[in-house]
Amino acid sequence: MSRAKPVPETVTVHIPFRLVKRGGRKEMQMPDGASSQCKMDNTLVKALARAFRWKRMLETGEFTTIAELADRERIAPSYMTRVLRLTLLAPSLVEKIADGQQESEMTLAMMLEPFPLDWKTQRQLMAGPS
Repeated sequence: MSRAKPVPETVTVHIPFRLVKRGGRKEMQMPDGASSQCKMDNTLVKALARAFRWKRMLETGEFTTIAELADRERIAPSYMTRVLRLTLLAPSLVEKIADGQQESEMTLAMMLEPFPLDWKTQRQLMAGPS
């Protein structure tokens, strides 16, 4: 009978990655083609939540104008308008953001820029490299 090789006590694993700064925090960036866990963009998720909350407050009549709501929230009406535009995103994109599966280029700054209202066009523009 042959003996099995002893199991080494130490196992060394090499994981290629680099540290990059994003939003003042350090983040691991994996090489192209490497699978990575989903990374939720908390800033973008919070903005989405605020947008839908503000939309509900306007629709229910709690506030009659964006200016009135912006004054209550102590933010600029122009910023509120840009954030409220997030409620016009395709549901599939909202779901991707909430699940942390959005493309890394899909940041709050990018999402506050004007985007097409057509959901199909949105998905094509924000699909990222295939």
